[in-house]
Amino acid sequence: MGFDVERWRGAGGSRGGATAAPPPPRRSHAMQRVQIGLAGLAAMALLIGLANIIISHAQRNQAQVVPEAAPTIAPEPAASPVSDPLADVGVVPDLPAEAEQPPGGAAAPQPQAGDAPPPGP
Repeated sequence: MGFDVERWRGAGGSRGGATAAPPPPRRSHAMQRVQIGLAGLAAMALLIGLANIIISHAQRNQAQVVPEAAPTIAPEPAASPVSDPLADVGVVPDLPAEAEQPPGGAAAPQPQAGDAPPPGP
C-alpha cells in the first residue's frame, strides 16, 4: 500500500475532490497474516514446553542430590601468629600489642620540652 500525496494534501486532483476508499486487502495478504500468527503461536508453545522440560529435569536432579555431609572432626582454628603486613614491609612502625600503662590506672601525660604549659584555673 503506497502513500498517496494528493490525498494527504487534501487536493482531489483528477478525481474531482472525492476520496476513494482504500482497496480491499487481497486474500493472499490475509492468509499470510494468518500463517505468521499461527507460526508465532506455535513458536511460543514450543518455547514454553522446552522451559517446562528444563525446569522439571532441574527439580528432579535437585531432589536426587545427596545433602552435604557434616565433617566428622571439628576443624581446628589456624594457630598462625597475627602479623601486620604493613609493619612487615616497613611502611608502618611496629607498634606493641598492648600499650604500657603504669600500675594503678591511666596517668597524666608527662610534659615534654617545648610543650605549652597546662591551662590553669
